[in-house]
Amino acid sequence: MSELTLTKTRLFEGVWEGALKTAEASAPRPQVHVTYLGEAVADVTIDQTEEAGLWRLRFPIPKESLSDGVQTVVITDQSTDKRLDTVSFISGEALAGDLRAEIDLLRAELDMLKRAFRRHCVETM
Repeated sequence: MSELTLTKTRLFEGVWEGALKTAEASAPRPQVHVTYLGEAVADVTIDQTEEAGLWRLRFPIPKESLSDGVQTVVITDQSTDKRLDTVSFISGEALAGDLRAEIDLLRAELDMLKRAFRRHCVETM
């Protein structure tokens, strides 16, 4: 089996999609294993595209993966056991200390300070 390259194309309506490219255009259909918590994810499809050596990988995000904390779906090449990609979700209480949330709070405070400073400048003129 030739080496596989996986590129995420989109996540839409709960279905993850990616492009699988083989090093050799004549390579057979890739064998990919998608797991969540060590269990196989259902309804994984690999469809050939019009371009030789390019395949479309699709699978629905398991509903049980949408829960508090960090959850990860792992995509591996079955023939080599090489990890091709991971899909991670962060939700619930794990976000409370997230750096992005802190940056949003800082931006809101900065906006408040800018308004107060402008108001002060107008009042003192």
